[in-house]
Amino acid sequence: MPRKRHTPEQIISKLREAEVGLASGQTVPEVCRTLGIAEQTYYRWRKEYGGLKVEQARRFPGSGSRLYLRQCE
Repeated sequence: MPRKRHTPEQIISKLREAEVGLASGQTVPEVCRTLGIAEQTYYRWRKEYGGLKVEQARRFPGSGSRLYLRQCE
């Protein structure tokens, strides 16, 4: 089965959904299961895209590489 690629906009929306689920008392594995992603994917996305808005994510080259994010800080 081919890998599913998510756009930065989709990633940010899924991270927001995860925040809502975690705030309502769900655990990280439960939230990941409802979003259809692996736990490791959630943590990687949170590290790369956590705290970004959709407009900011669109400015990054490619899919928002960590190297570029570190240079911006």
